[in-house]
Amino acid sequence: MIEIHVPGRRRLALAELVTDYNGTLAVDGILRPGVPPLLRQLAGRLRLHVLTADTFGVAREQLAGLPVALTVLPPARQDQAKRQYVESLGAAGVAAIGNGRNDALMLEAAGLGIAVVQEEGAALNALASAELVCRSVEDALGLLLNPQRLIATLRA
Repeated sequence: MIEIHVPGRRRLALAELVTDYNGTLAVDGILRPGVPPLLRQLAGRLRLHVLTADTFGVAREQLAGLPVALTVLPPARQDQAKRQYVESLGAAGVAAIGNGRNDALMLEAAGLGIAVVQEEGAALNALASAELVCRSVEDALGLLLNPQRLIATLRA
């Protein structure tokens, strides 16, 4: 659990992390090198979930041995499926990270939505639905590992 009190905002009590895979944790289907150690560190504080269409068909292989629950989504209505997944976990206790158009509803529903802009770019609606934007998933995961950074960014 990560508990954060941001002055001028509600208290965040995060128990879950839900992330997109392609464009977020991975580039062209391949897991970014800095991601595995950060996920292992976060696993002691949050339950980790990865949602993906698995465009390249390698997500299960790439995530093997990491402490994450992987869900491969069907092609239709992924944006709604991601939002429903976050809501099923208790949205207020979820941090979500994504970059794509199909991540916007998930980012909006989550207690803390973080958009990332990396090699694959980011959809405008994902940026607008997030509470904050990071230049990499490593930076986003680092915020969760160092909650004081979140306080500095999100305070009113």
